[in-house]
Amino acid sequence: MISVCIATYNGGRWILEQLDSIIPQLSPDDEIVISDDGSTDDTIEKILSLKCPLIRIVEGRSCHSPIYNFENALSHAKGDIIFLADQDDRWVDHKVEVMLKGLESYDCVVSDCYVTDSNMNITYPSFFEVNNSHYGRWYNLFFKNGYLGCCMAFNRKVLDRILPFPPHLPMHDIWIANIAAFYYTFGFIPEPLIYYRRHDQTTSVSGSKSNYSLLRRLMFRLNILPPLIAARFRKR
Repeated sequence: MISVCIATYNGGRWILEQLDSIIPQLSPDDEIVISDDGSTDDTIEKILSLKCPLIRIVEGRSCHSPIYNFENALSHAKGDIIFLADQDDRWVDHKVEVMLKGLESYDCVVSDCYVTDSNMNITYPSFFEVNNSHYGRWYNLFFKNGYLGCCMAFNRKVLDRILPFPPHLPMHDIWIANIAAFYYTFGFIPEPLIYYRRHDQTTSVSGSKSNYSLLRRLMFRLNILPPLIAARFRKR
């Protein structure tokens, strides 16, 4: 069983395009868990208009953060395999097939993606290339994060270990991927499997250079280190 976890907040402009790219790739036994963090636009109405039995909407916990809104979605997931999806992207039509193949060898995988503008025009054909992404636990933890949650899928073992999220995370994907990389098996899939939309309402990082100072980025990583070490002793 697959659980696709989506965190929504005022995503009505693009949510149907994203769901239309996901639903055909799932089976009747799979689910899409959507945690909505108090949207004030038509996000929920558009989701409900699909009348899709795979979709389960769970109420957000007034997180005011995509990080802990994703945590809420993940805490409701019932599947053996977990996919993360952003509300404003679009999957390629064989994403699930390729990711499941990767998960036969690894506990967690992250694919490349096309970086696009708001109209889905490709601005960078490879996030991995523009971000200089490559495998390496310490490289990704301390130097250059190459993990995008919207490109990630993992198994139940990883899910059980990442929850609950520790406080003060810089982003959920950094936490999830580092848990997977340090305690399980982790693989990169070089094929772009989503269209990663960047626009002026984007709440996560983009394919562009970080606006944070080197000191701030180092502090983000140092904040992750204690809970990452503590996760070694979590009951699973």
